[in-house]
Amino acid sequence: MDLRVEKTKRNIINAFINLRSRKPIEKITIRELAELAQINKATFYLHYRDIYELTEILEKDVIQSALMNIEHPESVFKDNKLFTKELVTAIFANEPLIRVLFEGNRSGRFIELFEKGIIELVKKSYPEYNPTLERKMVLTYMIYGGYYTYLKYCDSGVETVLKIVEKCSSALIEPYK
Repeated sequence: MDLRVEKTKRNIINAFINLRSRKPIEKITIRELAELAQINKATFYLHYRDIYELTEILEKDVIQSALMNIEHPESVFKDNKLFTKELVTAIFANEPLIRVLFEGNRSGRFIELFEKGIIELVKKSYPEYNPTLERKMVLTYMIYGGYYTYLKYCDSGVETVLKIVEKCSSALIEPYK
């Protein structure tokens, strides 16, 4: 890709993240984004249809980045400690962008898309995964519980949160091993 195009896209993304950290998507205009990125509006439209397309692209990127930290999805019912550690690490590694991109009315969107991605990873790497209603519910509970517990208590330290989430998840998963 052309270096100038790459630099322009990076400027647009950085400007968007800067604005998004201060205001909801609905309040961001192309004009102010272009001004902050030091481009003209037409240049923005060469790359993106609108603010929402840019948002969706960035959201997908951060979800993919988080999913890359789940290296052993097959461990969900076999080695819960490893799975929980990878889950919390995935959230921790992407926390700043998650908090900015999935703020306000988009706050539940990250965990919904993240869960969907994890389920796909589990199915691919753990073919014997039998997605009964109970197992689906347990997996959802672990993912949502781990995510929201981390967000609420991350100020206590990642290791502290990890220990508690591991303990809770292990007790929950034990009957399904």
